[in-house]
Amino acid sequence: MPVAHRQRGLSEVRERAFLLGWAGDETDLADLDIEMDELSDLVRTAGAEIVGSDIQRRPRPDPSLFFGAGKVREVRDLQVDLRFDLVVANAQLSPRQQRNLERELAVKVLDRTEVILDIFAQHARTREGRLQVEVAQLRHQLPRLAGGRDLSRLGGGIGTRGPGEQKLEADRRRIRTRLRAMDRELEEVRTARALHRTGRERRALRTAAVIGYTNAGKSSILNALTAGGALAEDKLFATLDPTTRLLRMGAGRECLLTDTVGFIQALPHDLVAAFRATLEEVEAADVLIHVLDGSHPRAQHQLQTVHATLDEMGLEDRLMLLAINKVDQLSAADRARLVGAPRPPYVAVVATSAVTREGLPELRAALAAALGGAMEEVAVTIPYGATGLLGRWRRYGQIDQEEYTDTGIAVTGRVPPSMAPALRAAALGRPDPGERAG
Repeated sequence: MPVAHRQRGLSEVRERAFLLGWAGDETDLADLDIEMDELSDLVRTAGAEIVGSDIQRRPRPDPSLFFGAGKVREVRDLQVDLRFDLVVANAQLSPRQQRNLERELAVKVLDRTEVILDIFAQHARTREGRLQVEVAQLRHQLPRLAGGRDLSRLGGGIGTRGPGEQKLEADRRRIRTRLRAMDRELEEVRTARALHRTGRERRALRTAAVIGYTNAGKSSILNALTAGGALAEDKLFATLDPTTRLLRMGAGRECLLTDTVGFIQALPHDLVAAFRATLEEVEAADVLIHVLDGSHPRAQHQLQTVHATLDEMGLEDRLMLLAINKVDQLSAADRARLVGAPRPPYVAVVATSAVTREGLPELRAALAAALGGAMEEVAVTIPYGATGLLGRWRRYGQIDQEEYTDTGIAVTGRVPPSMAPALRAAALGRPDPGERAG
């Protein structure tokens, strides 16, 4: 999938799309319905009009076409009446299968991954986001290059035969060279992010990351809790680049709250790898706030998908809160079914609505409690010459007891782990390493 072509988005040409799904003998048809509904949402978000769909049930994919030859002929015959110019398969097609389907159907064929990449390309706004999308696009495109077929995927014909293999190798070299350059740029982004996180730790700022299925309302929750400004739209993957805001939790306590890219079932591995720099914000967070769309008919399925993605990232055991969003759209019975006692791995479950602002005070309190629970207990005497540390303690930690003595202020309480060494150093008469470095 060439970057220059796909980054314009499907919406510019308003393509007419036909969706084609496949189910094995053991596939649950209810699960297939979920997949096809989600594919419809993805294609509409990308900007195409859906004019029809069909599914095929067979024991295993066809090695050449993925779908059976008979089903491919049926779809080709439908093109006369439906006039579609795009077929989207709810599967991961091999380069060979994709080329064969395009030849048999005489229209462009995309798989699910390419549609997601198209949406990402439309929504990437920062330099980091654009780099990540282009890396994923090029890695997906590289094995799909064929002799005599240039990067714009215009197809074969006069002038495409003969020295095609030479052009193929030239195209591959161009892509590999570009990938190496972008990998270096992304490494610079990762280094810059690591420096930002180090600065936060020196200032003892706790961090929380908002995660969840795409379009669950993560950005809306962040806007409702903070000063706002994050893009919030009723679309899949409306937020691609991370957004961080300061959250005041009351009693002078603050933390940094980061919105992250949404998860989706069967997120392609290339995309997970390409967005590693963004997902590092999730890895570095002290607490994860999982926002779940409680009004979605497949809410339980989406919850399981998020858990599976976290498990793949090695983050399933992290401290988490569950914010069940959009409860203003739920009946009393559905609300009672979804919202109950905390259940692992969540330390709290809160019913919320970004629209009515219901549950937001409770969510702030739950986050403050979670961050406090992760703090380190400290009992030190702070010299009167280092009382600035006491102000930082009040802002970022919790003071249980405070007593003025001849040598200083004896304080007992809890602080972020990154702040404890500075307090102990001051109690021993050594300078605060954070202030000395700053």
